[in-house]
Amino acid sequence: MNDYVTTRARVEDYFDRSATKVWERLTSDAQVSRIRQTVREGRDRMRAIMLDRLPKDLNGARILDAGCGTGLMTAELAARGAEVVAVDISPQLISIADQRLDANLRQRVRFVAGDMTDDAHGSFDFVMAMDSLIYYRAEDIGSVLSRLGARTDSAIVFTVAPRTPFLMTFFTAGKLFPRADRSPTMIPHAFAQLAKIAGPGLTKVSRVSRGFYISECLEYRP
Repeated sequence: MNDYVTTRARVEDYFDRSATKVWERLTSDAQVSRIRQTVREGRDRMRAIMLDRLPKDLNGARILDAGCGTGLMTAELAARGAEVVAVDISPQLISIADQRLDANLRQRVRFVAGDMTDDAHGSFDFVMAMDSLIYYRAEDIGSVLSRLGARTDSAIVFTVAPRTPFLMTFFTAGKLFPRADRSPTMIPHAFAQLAKIAGPGLTKVSRVSRGFYISECLEYRP
């Protein structure tokens, strides 16, 4: 898990050093550029797809929102009755999510700044991980699924960057820059490669392609 820990540290530094304000604005109702508007719309569509994988009534369910960001997924899960543990590597994003959460939902949510795979978070009925594994190698994603899967009763619903020509161009270009001088780069994955590592419990759900937002929803049943 050394590569996972190294990447996690870079992601934490990226969000707390330079990306917090961008994500705070992107996940609000504030006006953004046309490019960022496509990302916002793509993420809204993907979040809806992921939520559709869960029962409408989540009363009594315990759910991990792994990489909760500014808390949009967290709020929807809690509104449907779930008890949510909302974890993000960025303390600043956790603070924004906490401030935005409706007071009527607070008793159902526990915010934690830290590692989404930490055993201390406990066991869950479902795990939601939207765009929180996009910077990791296939082997690291497999390790995360295995570790979380051991504490998940039903399913882990998560997203990856699919291996498309468009995303591979960005991935290859990112390698040209010194590692210390660039933000974490998304790693595109082919489903077949991930399936070899994760096993038969991994299935495709849906892909969203909206402007600069390209993401694939997968489901893993331990």
